[in-house]
Amino acid sequence: MSSNHLHIVTHNVPWPADHGGVTDLFYKLKALHHLGIKIHLHCFTQGRTPQEELNKYCVSVNYYPRKNNISRFSLRLPFIVNSRVNEDLISDLQKDNYPILLEGIHTTYYLSTGELNNRTVVVRLHNAEFEYYRQLAKQETGLLKKLYFLNESRLLKKYEKSIANKALFLAVSKQDVKIYQLQFKAAAIDHLPVFLPYTLTVGKEGKGCFCLYHGNLAINENEQAAAWLLQNVFTKTTIPFVIAGKGPSRKLQRLAHAHPNTCLVANPTDAAMQDLIAKAQLHVLPSFNTTGVKLKLLNALFNGRHCLVNPAAVLGSGLENYCHTATDASSFQQKINVLYEQPFTEQEIQQRQGLLQHEYNNEVNAKKLMTFLQ
Repeated sequence: MSSNHLHIVTHNVPWPADHGGVTDLFYKLKALHHLGIKIHLHCFTQGRTPQEELNKYCVSVNYYPRKNNISRFSLRLPFIVNSRVNEDLISDLQKDNYPILLEGIHTTYYLSTGELNNRTVVVRLHNAEFEYYRQLAKQETGLLKKLYFLNESRLLKKYEKSIANKALFLAVSKQDVKIYQLQFKAAAIDHLPVFLPYTLTVGKEGKGCFCLYHGNLAINENEQAAAWLLQNVFTKTTIPFVIAGKGPSRKLQRLAHAHPNTCLVANPTDAAMQDLIAKAQLHVLPSFNTTGVKLKLLNALFNGRHCLVNPAAVLGSGLENYCHTATDASSFQQKINVLYEQPFTEQEIQQRQGLLQHEYNNEVNAKKLMTFLQ
C-alpha cells in the first residue's frame, strides 16, 4: 500500500457520530488514524455540514452535495446510488492510485461503471440494502412511501447483483454475508464487525427502575417497534416503560401518553440518552428487520443491564448468547416480569467485556481491514 494512503468515500458526513448510520464510519476513521493510515476522506452531504473534527483524523476531507431531488429518480439505478453521482468525486479519486474504501452501496456508482477497475477497492456493506428496503416497505403504512421502498428494493436487488463480484465486500453481519452468497453468488465477501465508541463495559450491577426502548424514532421501523410494544406488551402491566429517541411522530406521542405507566422522551441529548440507558433495568429492543447490526442493541449491551430482543434483532449478529429472547407478545410479557426483578451481575458484565475486547476490538478490526486493502 503506497505510503499508507487510503481513500474513504462515505454516504454522509460521519460527524457528529449521533446515530447508527455514522457511528461505524467515525470510529473506523479514528482506529485507522491510530494505525498511522493517511486518510483522504470524501463525504456526501445530506443535511449535515462540513466538520472541523474530521480534520484531526484525515490528511484531506472533500465534500460533495447529494442531489436529493426528483431529477435523480431513475428506472435503472437505485435512488440512494444515483443521488450520489458526482464527477468531482471520480476526478479526485483518479488523481492517484491509492486503495479505496467505499462505505455502503450508496457510494458504489463508479464501481458499477468500471471506472475503478484498475484499483484496489473494498465495499463496506452496511446492509443487504435490497432486503432492508423490502422490509421497510412491509412496515410502511403510507402508500407513497411504501411504493418508493418497494421500487427501491427492486432496483437495488438488480444493482447489488450486478456489482457483487466487482470488489471485495465486508459486511457488518454474518447474515448479510449469507444473503450475498446465496442471492448473488458473491465469491469475495467477509464479515467485519462494526466499529464502536466503547472500550469498557459499564453496565451497573444491581437493579434499575424502568424498561427502556430507544432508537431514532423518525425511522419507520423503530416507530413500529415502539408502537408494537405499547399496544401488545405493556398493556397489562404497571412496570414503568420509557421510550426515548429522535423525532417521534405525533401519533407515537399520543399513543405513549395514553398509557399511564409510559413516558416518552423526545430528542434527548446524547448525555441524557446514555443516562437513561445506564439507569434502565431492562432494554426491550424487538426488531422487524433482519439485516445489518443494531447499534442501539450494542449500546445497551455495553452500557446497560438486561437486554430482551426477538430473534430478528440478533440474527447473524453473534449476540444471541448475550441477550434474552422472546418470540411474541406473551413471551415478552412473561420475560419482562421476570427480568425486571432479577439483579444484573458482575459475571454478566465480565461476559460482555470479553465480547467487547475480542469481537468489537476497534484496533484488531482496523488491522484486519487493512489486510484487505494492501
